[in-house]
Amino acid sequence: MPEWVSLHPEYARKISALRGPILILGASGFIGANLLRHILAIRKDVVGTAFAMPAWRLDEVPQENVYYLDLLVPQNLETLLDQTAPSTVFDCVAYGAYSFEQDSHRIYETNIMLKVALLDLLCERGTYCYIHAGSSSEYGVHADRPAENAALEPNSQYSVSKAAVSGLLQFTGKQRGLRCANLRLYSVYGPLEERSRLIPSVVVEGDAGRYPSFVDPDITRDFVYVEDACEAFTEAALALTPAHYGDSFNIGSGRATSIAELAATAQTLFAIPAQPEFASMPKRKWDFHGQWCANTTRTAEVLGWRARTSLADGLAHTADWFRQLPDRSRYDRSAKGFVENQNESISAIIACYKDAQAIPIMYERLVKVFEKLHVDYEIIFVNDGSPDNSQDVIQEISRHNRRVIGITHSRNFSSQSAFRSGLEISKKRACVLLDGDLQDPPELIEQFVAEWRKGYEVVYGRRVQREAPLLMQFSYKLFYRLFHQLSYVDIPRDAGDFSLIDRKVVRWILTCQERDFFLRGVRAFVGFRQTGVDYVRPERLFGKSTNNMWRSFGWAKKGILSFSNVPLNTLTGLGILSFISGIVLSVGQIAAKLLFPSAAPRGVTTVILLVLVLGSVNLLAVSIVGEYIAKILEEVKARPHFIRLNIIRSGEVRQADMRRGNSGA
Repeated sequence: MPEWVSLHPEYARKISALRGPILILGASGFIGANLLRHILAIRKDVVGTAFAMPAWRLDEVPQENVYYLDLLVPQNLETLLDQTAPSTVFDCVAYGAYSFEQDSHRIYETNIMLKVALLDLLCERGTYCYIHAGSSSEYGVHADRPAENAALEPNSQYSVSKAAVSGLLQFTGKQRGLRCANLRLYSVYGPLEERSRLIPSVVVEGDAGRYPSFVDPDITRDFVYVEDACEAFTEAALALTPAHYGDSFNIGSGRATSIAELAATAQTLFAIPAQPEFASMPKRKWDFHGQWCANTTRTAEVLGWRARTSLADGLAHTADWFRQLPDRSRYDRSAKGFVENQNESISAIIACYKDAQAIPIMYERLVKVFEKLHVDYEIIFVNDGSPDNSQDVIQEISRHNRRVIGITHSRNFSSQSAFRSGLEISKKRACVLLDGDLQDPPELIEQFVAEWRKGYEVVYGRRVQREAPLLMQFSYKLFYRLFHQLSYVDIPRDAGDFSLIDRKVVRWILTCQERDFFLRGVRAFVGFRQTGVDYVRPERLFGKSTNNMWRSFGWAKKGILSFSNVPLNTLTGLGILSFISGIVLSVGQIAAKLLFPSAAPRGVTTVILLVLVLGSVNLLAVSIVGEYIAKILEEVKARPHFIRLNIIRSGEVRQADMRRGNSGA
């Protein structure tokens, strides 16, 4: 346990008394990370979730206690609950609390729809307890101390979503009987808070002997130390009675502290020589205004919880944590990246088969591109049952870069399954799909991102030319044009799997559960705004290509049968034509026999020709119908798309959990 994690004995006792296993959703956030660390200091049956990797707040947390996954993918949420089977769930997942988080669709998707799905699953599973991290912003702006049951006056998309969840929890607790509560958190501060926030700025500047930038000294806030706030979660889980299931509780110190008082406390704590006049102090815009203070009377009566840490002690504890940071510059960079690059993070997913020599080169070229673009990233190498030492190469790279993740499949399932496997565990705001043989140049990602920034949700590489034998070039050109004409969706010509796909499109792609997965067709099927970027596809850098004419024919058949009904419609047309031709020939034969007996055809030539033609048509029809039936059989068997053998993180190879390995959780 880090030195700065020193829990009050009563808080430690409450953690021990919680019913386990314990699941913390949103453990990479400020409060979730503190809560996870506190519980891990006492017991080990706790798991936290994080959306993105690396998560700087979880650097020292054992990997077995963190699941990296996108909770907005429905199957991920279900599988997570199946694996962890939690009795107690603490939910700190939220989006929209910061001024730069303005995507209203994502606010409601994360803060409301995710909670609806989660609560349904918890009720079905009979989960013992669910505690939700709410916000004082549910009240809007109040000059007085609003009671827990005061009328809500939300003043932002975020506060609307939080207010809605408080109503959802009240319904779930009162009507469905789930032991749940909503904790309206006030101005929580302490270790692991973002560098850009008010209290960390006070601590960082004060530790350097400087006053931080302030605003109006008369503005007040209800500051509550993070350990006290986390203790409120454990208290609610232990103290709730059926009469209070679904209730909301205010979590604050109950004391209004002005900016002037905060400055005076910092002056004393950091021994700053003299306090300047506020009028002459540098000003900084902060995301708060008005008078804020929690009414915690009912919280104390029902839960028995009160904040115990004074502002002076909380600032001192936060300063102690800051001074113990091994790399203060990384703390600054992490906070800056959190603010600036949240909406421009990219997961690179590379399907690898016999690509051990190419993997290090792919890694170096990808890193250069991402650093040039100044975006957060992760690199997922999917070793699709390679017979070479691809796993060892990936393991070595991941040892030096936590952003690199490896997946090893139990056998070769095809590049389509490899891409799906990577998509399921990807966490960033967009995914780039590449073949591991370097035929998809990573440098093109820069142009992909430029189009993505213009508002396109899918940007695909368009192969205007390829370095290949003329016969292969002609075959590919012919296939894409034939596929484009036959498909019932608009399939771009000359577009392979190499593409950038926005997260919202990825979620829809992952809802397509067909076993015979044809990614470029599914990508076109889901729609959204799409555009192409031209490039010349080079030859494979190492080794020989695994593609040949027969395999290419199989790819063509897969695509056409998956996204076209033309073969069946053609059979229908042939059947109708054959029927009409048969009627016409029969009438003609009878007429010729009656009118011109001597001129009517003799012998069996006509019969033989008709039998051969109709027989071949029937054989072709049976073959085509058989292909569709084979696809139906494949879907009905519902075998997994792939089987993950190992997951590689930070140079460590771990055996994939059977359910987690196949679902992406």
